Amino acid sequence: MKVLIPGGSGQVGTVLARAFHADGHEVVVLSRHPEPAPWSVIPWDARSSGEWASEVDGADVVINLTGRSVNCRYNAGNRKAILDSRIDSTRVLGQVIAGSARPPRVWLQASTATIYAHRYDGANDERSGTLGGQEPNAPETWRFSIEVAREWERALDEAVVPRTRKVKLRSAMIMSPDRGGVFDVLLSLVRHGLGGRAGNGRQYVSWIHCEDFVRVVYWLIEREGVEGAVNVAAPNPLPNAEFMRSLRDAWGIPFGLPATEWMLEVGTLILRSETELVLKSRRVVPGRLLHEGFSFEFPDWPTAARNLCGQWRHMDIVNQSSER
Repeated sequence: MKVLIPGGSGQVGTVLARAFHADGHEVVVLSRHPEPAPWSVIPWDARSSGEWASEVDGADVVINLTGRSVNCRYNAGNRKAILDSRIDSTRVLGQVIAGSARPPRVWLQASTATIYAHRYDGANDERSGTLGGQEPNAPETWRFSIEVAREWERALDEAVVPRTRKVKLRSAMIMSPDRGGVFDVLLSLVRHGLGGRAGNGRQYVSWIHCEDFVRVVYWLIEREGVEGAVNVAAPNPLPNAEFMRSLRDAWGIPFGLPATEWMLEVGTLILRSETELVLKSRRVVPGRLLHEGFSFEFPDWPTAARNLCGQWRHMDIVNQSSER
């Protein structure tokens, strides 16, 4: 099949493109900053139609991952770029799909598990989960992230594409051994003795192993009856303190210095990021996937962490060998 991945030049897009390409599918990535890859990479501005639109006609699947990184300070300029990049790309894709003679049969649209409320008690699934934005004492930056998620999904809802099934991927943190991703950052903290709890450590971490993420995407492509919001997360989120302890155990380091909230505030200011990324409790479970019979290869974090640490070590050995 032909798989079109707008915004597919980032880490998550590369994970998907690599998997589809290895399985013999035709992969086309749309990128604002195209670079050579084993698959086709075509430039687009993510705002207006252009030569790239011809790739939509006849594609089997569109997986839109476009969006400016949220790993930044939420100043006015960055907020506008974060929101506009998601809304504009979704709208122009909807317009092009609507005008295609042979539109894709399914459109998988990136969203985020951040759309759910910060909570420690019950887990959020698609049916009974509480959308965020009204939590008492939640920082204003957290409400901004939820506003972005809502507007992102609304743009997909407003696309009139009657011949194309639409699915919202409310994804948790996707854990991959690739360099520069969230797992690599967390493992770096552990490796340098800084992998203790963040804040009070009670906030839940929702995650998914990259291999299960790819399997979920394949599963959603094949399941004609599934549309709307789908939580793409492993079934066992866990508190940050336990999450980091399991990662330390997987790497073989018994201790990690904790980071208090004020330390995180200072650190994220220096790194030009936001504490929301580590302090918000994301207790998200994949209700629809489990109900429909999806089986996870890595349902629990200790097993996933050991596997990812092993892959990271192997990649490190390969990288060192290639540099000699």
